Amino acid sequence: MRFGDVLPSGEVRLDSVVRYLQDVATDDGLDAVMEPELGWVTRKTVLDIRRRPRTGQQLHLATWASGVGSRWAERRTTITVKGETAVEAAALWVCVDMATMRPAKLSPRFWHVYGEAIGDRRVPGRLVHAAPAPGLVQGARRWPLRISDFDIFDHVNNAATWMPVEEELLRVAGEGTIRWVELEYRAPIERCEAVDVISQADASVARVWLMSEGAVLSSALAAIT
Repeated sequence: MRFGDVLPSGEVRLDSVVRYLQDVATDDGLDAVMEPELGWVTRKTVLDIRRRPRTGQQLHLATWASGVGSRWAERRTTITVKGETAVEAAALWVCVDMATMRPAKLSPRFWHVYGEAIGDRRVPGRLVHAAPAPGLVQGARRWPLRISDFDIFDHVNNAATWMPVEEELLRVAGEGTIRWVELEYRAPIERCEAVDVISQADASVARVWLMSEGAVLSSALAAIT
């Protein structure tokens, strides 16, 4: 881990963790020689943070396919430091046709490579986070988009979405520690979006929404201790 991936405290940022997950998933897909006409878009990511790795530490990532739906698959990843688990992650990826960007069925090649690991495990693709109460919207803060937030799909990259989420969680958590976070992606964030950040927190739970013109684009649910 390098300086560019950590907070001022020296602890890894959440967007860095998610970028590691994205990169190892991409590497695994390349090793599996998956069809180039099919791509994968993140639907939901869950991080169970046992302890945050710190700058200078070497991370080891192990990833595997852990469940499927008709047009999506779940990938789990364990991040360890010196043999001890630091983060357990689960990401739900939707398979898409790269020409149309519409959801596509999992291919025979996918089943050939990952079928044995998956077995008969099925995972739901439904998003479950509630929308914010109307009164919360009045306290929204603007999140300025940067060109570096966008990826080859010309949408804000899923890892970059974690930046305003973590900033807001750290703001509302006070002295608390983020132990578990689930982030749902409801709609892509386009260049033209005016994105507002809304949050709500109590002693142990925090919620964050990224919204544009009254519509929820992404939402996060976190456990704070």
